[in-house]
Amino acid sequence: MDDNDRGEGEGRPITSPQRGLCDSCSKKGCSAKLRDAEESEQAFAERRRLTSRMCHIRHKIIVMSGKGGVGKSTVAVNLAMAMAMAGLSVGLLDVDIHGPSIPTMLGIEDEKVRAGKDGWAPVIVHGLEVMSIGFILKNRDDAVIWRGPKKIAAIKQFLGEVLWGDLDCLVVDSPPGTGDEPLAVCQHIDGLDGVVIVTTPQKLSAVDVRKSINFCRQIGVEVLGVVENMNGFVCPECGAVTHILPSGEGSRVASDMGLPFLGSLPMDPQVAMAGDVGRVFFQQYRESATARIMADIVAPLLARVAKP
Repeated sequence: MDDNDRGEGEGRPITSPQRGLCDSCSKKGCSAKLRDAEESEQAFAERRRLTSRMCHIRHKIIVMSGKGGVGKSTVAVNLAMAMAMAGLSVGLLDVDIHGPSIPTMLGIEDEKVRAGKDGWAPVIVHGLEVMSIGFILKNRDDAVIWRGPKKIAAIKQFLGEVLWGDLDCLVVDSPPGTGDEPLAVCQHIDGLDGVVIVTTPQKLSAVDVRKSINFCRQIGVEVLGVVENMNGFVCPECGAVTHILPSGEGSRVASDMGLPFLGSLPMDPQVAMAGDVGRVFFQQYRESATARIMADIVAPLLARVAKP
């Protein structure tokens, strides 16, 4: 990403040293130790830098969806927050280049990052280390009109040039579908734990979920489970659940394709309101019925990340 793509403004000073240099790595068989026969010096240096960053992150989980509008970013934000509230060190990377929503959902859309000689410092909020293209744009309303190669280059920079430091988990919010962005993330993260796929209850969404699952299988990435969002509307007055959309397709897809079904989330007005005002629902309403459902959905993922 060139200087013309970076925004103006102040961020927190970059004081974190570069860690995880490959020369000091004791891991045998590390892919970054040897240069490939047809690899240029620059490409080798970039790959080593990216690998060294990722080596300091114990777990990496991508949140994907087959189509837009299913609440994928909501799941990603609340998953990351649940892990942070459990005492883990967590990063949240927004690779939705054309429609970054993480800054708005966290109330930090006016934040900017600063670049130093060692890399970019992520924005810190609610104990999360956060990076998004939204922090780099000069104006939040600017459209990002990039083709595939430039998007892939930006994602490689987010992975390799952000000073993530030592994290228990990096949660990656990917744009919908099976295009450049999810493919780039999956291909450039060594030690990727897998993908959580978000859908809604109706068949139209489930059709695209099957494509996302097959995408993961074709590139050799594990699907950690399926989350069905918007399964019923929670009345803010009485708490009764009304099923507006047809239900059950999420669990049916998971069963048909031999995958874990992590659970169903209802449509809760408080979830939407929290995202609009920049608050994390799981943190603000942790005693609510919907938050307890979220906790059950997150539990197996949290257990995976929390293992020593």
